[in-house]
Amino acid sequence: MTWVLVSVMCLLLVAGYPMMMPLLGATLVAFLIYFPELSMQQIIQQMIGGVKPSALVAVPMFILAADIITRGHSAERLVDLVLRFMGHVRGGLAISVTSACALFGAVCGSTQATVVAVGGPMRPRMLRAGYRDDFTMGLIVNAADLAYLIPPSISMIIYGVLSGTSIAELFIAGIGPGLIIVVLFSAWCWFVAWRQQIPVMPRASWGERLAATRRALWPLGFPVLVVGGIYGGIFSPTEAAAICVFYAVILELVVFRSIKLRDLWDVALGTGVMTSIIFILIAAGAAFSWIISFAQLPQDIIAGLGLADASVWKVLLAVNIAFFLGCMFVDSVVVMLILVPIFSPLIAAAGLDPVLVGVIVTLQVAIGAATPPFGVNLFTAVAVFQRPFIEVVRGVPVFLLILLGVTVLTMVFPDIALLLRDLAFR
Repeated sequence: MTWVLVSVMCLLLVAGYPMMMPLLGATLVAFLIYFPELSMQQIIQQMIGGVKPSALVAVPMFILAADIITRGHSAERLVDLVLRFMGHVRGGLAISVTSACALFGAVCGSTQATVVAVGGPMRPRMLRAGYRDDFTMGLIVNAADLAYLIPPSISMIIYGVLSGTSIAELFIAGIGPGLIIVVLFSAWCWFVAWRQQIPVMPRASWGERLAATRRALWPLGFPVLVVGGIYGGIFSPTEAAAICVFYAVILELVVFRSIKLRDLWDVALGTGVMTSIIFILIAAGAAFSWIISFAQLPQDIIAGLGLADASVWKVLLAVNIAFFLGCMFVDSVVVMLILVPIFSPLIAAAGLDPVLVGVIVTLQVAIGAATPPFGVNLFTAVAVFQRPFIEVVRGVPVFLLILLGVTVLTMVFPDIALLLRDLAFR
């Protein structure tokens, strides 16, 4: 049955169908051939059940908030704040890009929005300062991945729903690895600037820094609302998403006046299209997960790979390799829909903390977003920077090695991810 599912999915992918069709096609073929005694209503019930969890309401909310602030002035103010404090150090401009991506990721939770909002204005400045274009684009593409780790994170929401893991715990556990990535990226930026003798920017006065801080106070309210509100017990992650939308509308429409009321229609339309795609994928993935679970394929695959009695390290290695390879070729949502149900029994049997595994999976999703051949950030950068694909890819490998290094560190020292979680929830 496994080979039938794989063959049907590969055939439909090669034929050019969108990813929802291979998932549904493989499910229907398995249903008709192997389980004719079952009712079609059961497939439909599973699809409806897949999009039923209330936590998924946060997904369109965070997408809508990200779309609103991407069109506004929040990114510009955050970038200016970081530049005032970091611009004068060696490699300060590049370090500012990393920090700005982290801050904007904490505001919007979208890697592609971060590439657009931060990369658009910062790439010309880095080129004028003397940085090579391949390094600049590689930095922007990979620093944008911080949006996956630093809350809010749409990938963590989907993983939490699929695995039954607390989304609030996943959010806070992603902060530690995210900060380490910021430090390591910044160290590499300093080294590149020192090696290429990139001139430093003039030191900003404390008056300029204070003014930049005042301008950035409103955008900095997003992470305060999300992190402070959730872990202060004021509201749930889903309620935090709704608050973010309300805050984004007030900020960009009333305070900054960067968008007009009529612009909200186009923003909402774009959010609706993106949400529809994600929810159709989740529904199709729920049916696929149910059929393979009903057929006990996860157990057969695990036994076939010799992982039934594997050690914790072998399980973690298998999870990393599977998600790394999958995210290189397929959208991360699809990879999670397929692989999380397969690995969930193995993770539970190994006694692994599901929050730790969720952070490691999110790291692989982040790596996949910037890994050839089909990383979404790469194609976003091609469109935004109007440069050939090969030029965008050229500066990526060093940053991918850093991200892989952080993955290994998180596996060896789980407290990198779990310390804040334990402090907040234990």
